Amino acid sequence: MGNRTQSPPAASVDRLTPSLADLRSITDQVTVQGPSVHFVQENLTFPKASVDPRAALMLEVLGSFAEFERAIIRERQAEGIALAKAAGKYKGRKRPLIPEDVDKARPRVTAGESKVASARDPGVGRATLYSALAETT
Repeated sequence: MGNRTQSPPAASVDRLTPSLADLRSITDQVTVQGPSVHFVQENLTFPKASVDPRAALMLEVLGSFAEFERAIIRERQAEGIALAKAAGKYKGRKRPLIPEDVDKARPRVTAGESKVASARDPGVGRATLYSALAETT
């Protein structure tokens, strides 16, 4: 092995980053500093100051496929969410405070009760109550 410096292996090209530009940038930054980059699944190693055109091509091709795969996943996810919303199954996150809770807390706060105590009854934090009171003003 000698004095060769190596970084820990990355499992796969697509696990390092889903962006081709980031992949190229990361491998360049690491190899310029000395260590080599090794992708276990693809069995590719990029040593310091590598000028192997085949390795560079493989990195670009695999990075492009990873970027494409991630875009397809995002597209399918958006389609699934749209279908679920249309079917009434996807409503997003439940609101922490309902309008009735805010209506109950407002007179208490106006009367001088602390916002912390007013937020305790509906079981939310002080910041959540501040936001809700500001929205309905």
